[in-house]
Amino acid sequence: MTNMIRVSRRRLLASGGQAVAAIAAVGLAPKFIRPARAQAADALAPGMIGGPTGFEGAERYQYGPDTPEGRAIEAVKELKGAGKAPSRIVLGLSDGSIGQLTQPFPAGAPSIKELWEKETGITLDIVGVPNGQEFTKTMQDISTKGGAYDIYAVEWNRLGDLAETGGIVNLDEYVEKHRPEWDDPERGYVGGQKGVSLLNQYRGSTYGVSLDGDFQVWVYRTDLFNDDAEKKAFADRHGRELALPATWAEFDEVAAFFHRPDQGLFGSTDLRNQGWGYTNWYQRYVSMGSPNQFLFDDAGTALINSEAGVKATEEYVASLAHHSPDAISWGWPEQYGNFASGGAAMTCAFSNLPKFLDNPANEGSKITGKIGSMLPPGRAIDDKLVRRSVLWLNLSASVSAQSQHPEACYLLLQWLGSSRIYAWMTANPGGYFDPFRLSDFSDPLVRQTYHGYHMDIVRETVARTVPTINYPGATAFHNALDENLVAALTKSKTPEQAMADTDREWKRIARRVGEDKLLEAIKANKEAWPTVLDPIGT
Repeated sequence: MTNMIRVSRRRLLASGGQAVAAIAAVGLAPKFIRPARAQAADALAPGMIGGPTGFEGAERYQYGPDTPEGRAIEAVKELKGAGKAPSRIVLGLSDGSIGQLTQPFPAGAPSIKELWEKETGITLDIVGVPNGQEFTKTMQDISTKGGAYDIYAVEWNRLGDLAETGGIVNLDEYVEKHRPEWDDPERGYVGGQKGVSLLNQYRGSTYGVSLDGDFQVWVYRTDLFNDDAEKKAFADRHGRELALPATWAEFDEVAAFFHRPDQGLFGSTDLRNQGWGYTNWYQRYVSMGSPNQFLFDDAGTALINSEAGVKATEEYVASLAHHSPDAISWGWPEQYGNFASGGAAMTCAFSNLPKFLDNPANEGSKITGKIGSMLPPGRAIDDKLVRRSVLWLNLSASVSAQSQHPEACYLLLQWLGSSRIYAWMTANPGGYFDPFRLSDFSDPLVRQTYHGYHMDIVRETVARTVPTINYPGATAFHNALDENLVAALTKSKTPEQAMADTDREWKRIARRVGEDKLLEAIKANKEAWPTVLDPIGT
């Protein structure tokens, strides 16, 4: 990660450290994240051996002995009885996520941390890592052999880079032994084994456990789209009804219609800044082929220096016309603050936007009750609609090779990342770990926090999501793309020059990483790309 991007992320995310603090800074302090503890019986449902108690519906998050959570807890107890478990586990965790482990939710419940310590007798020592510095801090610990952490939590697409250092543990033997059931057809990852391969594995082996769902989801202002005067004005101008855009051409037309900066309204605010904006270029690019326009072909040759790459870049640059004049410097705090003030008709954001902004407790939000969710725009190809979103950032936890108790650390991650505990954790609005498992989308607490209308769209968006680059050299590949896209946005390069220069740099990176190793990772990455196509007109 370049210094430019690190500084940008620190500026955008940090300012004291926590995601909720950034939201509070734009007038949206989430008063609902610290519910009062209620008195309730500390009793488990029949047949359950563990899980939270003390609130209505707690039995949904309890577990029996033959569940991933139950097996993890029982195995930890066995290790402890044999003197093979630590007294504490040190988890390095992004500042903005800590609250979901340390704050009780809902009223009457224990915290995740309290429950783990009660059931295992092992202290969970959570060390905050500044947002945006997770990879840097992890690499420092690995390279200096500092041993500061037992578990690292880093962006999911850094698994390849971390695995190649030897600094994280290959978890295959523990996965086989303790059976996490990530591919369960009802409670597991979207896409089954493909989803597991995408989020937790590198070159066929497990190196991480996903703890996040940073799928990029489109939202819009329902009050604008449902307004009769707006509908008439749009129909008079364009000769068709105002509707949610199904294609990128329709999207640009609708965004231009609503773009009224003199009235404090932008057509769209999907991000364009360095370190963040390129994910929105991805969405335009990958939807140019059916079922996908890939970044590399099966021989490992980059495909972006092409008609598709240039067109996506031209669209990306042209879309600045319906953004804020400061779009190139906006990160998600500015984006969220603007949307909360009613300053945009549409945007693409983390799936937690409605959790924070569509809530009566957020007195600073002017759009409570006025947010809707929609599938990503796409392109009509061969009588089908190719809609694609992207997975980006998305924290994954890995066991440090310096840990003295790697199996116990893995068991914590199996427990934390399994469906019952994970749903309970992600429903907690005290941080930004977001839902992504099949069972999350129907979970009552998750749907209460994130809103039912949104969860249904998130589920369908996940099924249409492509991964960003997640093989060795991921950081360098993305930096090269990112820097050239910014150059195109600032007009210091043409779209053709930007793609040609990116292609040239990607070839250098491929040689440095090792082309054979890279090709293997590219092929594994392609297996996780979606094949969902929609009927025209949907």
